[in-house]
Amino acid sequence: MRNARLLVVPVFTALLAGCGIRATEVPTDFGPAPSRAHCSLAGSPVTTQSTAGMPVQVFLLCGSSLVTVDRAVRVPEGAEDAKRRVLVAQGLLDELAETPSAAERQAGYSTDVRTGTTVSGPGPRDPEDTLRLTAAPASLTSYALAQIVCTFSDSAAAEGDGSVILGGPGTAPPRRYECTDDVRARPGAVEPPSAEVKVG
Repeated sequence: MRNARLLVVPVFTALLAGCGIRATEVPTDFGPAPSRAHCSLAGSPVTTQSTAGMPVQVFLLCGSSLVTVDRAVRVPEGAEDAKRRVLVAQGLLDELAETPSAAERQAGYSTDVRTGTTVSGPGPRDPEDTLRLTAAPASLTSYALAQIVCTFSDSAAAEGDGSVILGGPGTAPPRRYECTDDVRARPGAVEPPSAEVKVG
């Protein structure tokens, strides 16, 4: 009888394996597994902090990835294209540096972009769609750079091809940065791909 009971255990284990129940590496006491930040407001989408202005989207951090939220930036009517691009870029940069609202923080949103950074247009020899930051892109954290690149490249501040040309405050050649799926999924581990651009 004892031998019969011992045979039940491996047979039962084999049946469970056959049913598709897979082992887990997460320690559990049969309670719910740990959950990640849910990255959305309860019952409604994230709303803009600034209600007036041109509707835009910026990339904030949530968990280990980038997530878009709605914002608005003010751009004067009739601004010429070159000036408008810089104004939009500065507005986006300001929104990225803004502390997320209480509801957004509760939902898990944060930002790694620091206040005080400004943006200007191209230098004398830069391509016309270059944006130069007062902080060199290479000096930014990988999270902040990913936020800026993905936000700019998906906006009226860039050409709309999923990339943006960024430079620092000096005369070093700017680089074209791309926002890829990997960057959006793992901004802390994957930096935006970049390449030097030709200057005049």
